[in-house]
Amino acid sequence: MLELTADEARRLALKAQGLIGAPDRRGGVPALLQRLAAVQLDTISVLARSHELVAYARLGAVGRGPVEAAYWSGDAFEYWAHAACILPAEQWPLFAFRRRHFRARGWRWHAVDRSACDRVLARLDAEGPMTSTDLGGAKKGGVWWDWSDVKIAVEYLLDTGAVVCTERRAWKRVYDLPARVLPAAALAVGDDLDDAECRRRLVTIAGRALGVATLGDLADFHRLKQVDVAAVLPDTGLVPVAVRSWNRPAWADPDLLAAGPPRGRHRTTLLSPFDTVVWDRARTERMFGFVHRLEAYTPAPKRVHGYFAMPLLAGGRLLGRVDPGRDGATLIAKTLSVEPQAVPAMARALREAASWTGCDAVSLGEVRPASARPALEAALGT
Repeated sequence: MLELTADEARRLALKAQGLIGAPDRRGGVPALLQRLAAVQLDTISVLARSHELVAYARLGAVGRGPVEAAYWSGDAFEYWAHAACILPAEQWPLFAFRRRHFRARGWRWHAVDRSACDRVLARLDAEGPMTSTDLGGAKKGGVWWDWSDVKIAVEYLLDTGAVVCTERRAWKRVYDLPARVLPAAALAVGDDLDDAECRRRLVTIAGRALGVATLGDLADFHRLKQVDVAAVLPDTGLVPVAVRSWNRPAWADPDLLAAGPPRGRHRTTLLSPFDTVVWDRARTERMFGFVHRLEAYTPAPKRVHGYFAMPLLAGGRLLGRVDPGRDGATLIAKTLSVEPQAVPAMARALREAASWTGCDAVSLGEVRPASARPALEAALGT
């Protein structure tokens, strides 16, 4: 069995994620989505929405308009993978097992008369793609989870594959019929794949996207059960490897191993907390020795690093974090932590993020350690 050092495993993972070497902009964001296999969505928007930040982290200052257009181009769809994710359209057949599960389970959190589903489908068929607002409104007028019958129905139809989301407008899902928007090749397979085959292909995809992964890492990628992952692993083509200090079995992408040690410059960038590199907190700590938690839902007085702390990736390591905001044309680093040797990298990442989001200045709030502040201000020219 091939043995890897922890550093070798980390570099292979970053190579798989497109964070080593010159940015490959030839295929743009569509090619990036193919490489990453899944891009998590989230409602929080600070400098930009998370799915935009994922593309920016790898491709640099690509236009935000083209990024958004690439995701909602008809060659991708939104569904439940690691969480709500943008997925390449050809993965549609691979989630047949999950659609079957939702059908067998019935309603998710709410229940309405099945006639509500029939009415939604009839309107989409007759009138084309619509949001829940177009269909009659998402809520009954109470708290956010007090969904209307239409919202309950259309979300159940999304879970079960009777409708699909390939676009968002003003962050609202736009629902349509799969036959109208998904590629013919994906529709031709439909729900024909059995559960084991769906999982086998998804685990293969996860292994190639992660580069090197444990059983738990592979399961977390698509929120599969570890027992189900273990059952299909021998047939995925992923190569068993031993990673020193991981203390658990791991598997690697054979093509990545065959290519030899990753070469090229490491990307210096700020990562969304929902980026694939850090979305699994246990893997992040094992891979980088970096403890990261999203504190957006922690009461403000109890936050340590801030509402939307973005880790700093530099030299292939996580060497700091910043909770960003903006005031007009100024990017504000509200709370910033940085390793002393990474001050120049943090300044570079802040300047690039400011420029990409249309800011022309950077302002520092709290800096940790405070002794890093003078060097950081000098590097920023503030």
